[in-house]
Amino acid sequence: QVQLVESGGGLVQPGGSLRLSCTASGSILFRFTGMAWYRQAPGKQRELVAHITSGSSTNYADSVKGRFTISRDNAKNTVYLQMASLKPGDTAVYYCKAIGRMDYWGQGTQVTVSS
Repeated sequence: QVQLVESGGGLVQPGGSLRLSCTASGSILFRFTGMAWYRQAPGKQRELVAHITSGSSTNYADSVKGRFTISRDNAKNTVYLQMASLKPGDTAVYYCKAIGRMDYWGQGTQVTVSS
């Protein structure tokens, strides 16, 4: 079994920054596992925000390119999402996902961008 625990969400003003963390534990070879961040706003489908391969190649949704950065620390079994220049449209529950023979999801962390 694999557990993913996200943290770092909260309330931030437009233009502000947050860093989300997702730490994996259990039966996972983290350094060989692709990781991703998704988000789901109220009334909308869950969407991919950013993805990082085991080799640290990255890709981003067009809506966050240039503002968000995904990274990983294999020594800490942790993936990060650094978010800058936040907009109200970034408000959502953010989930991390471990991608392998089976996919695993975290419980989500709320990000609210509002003045």
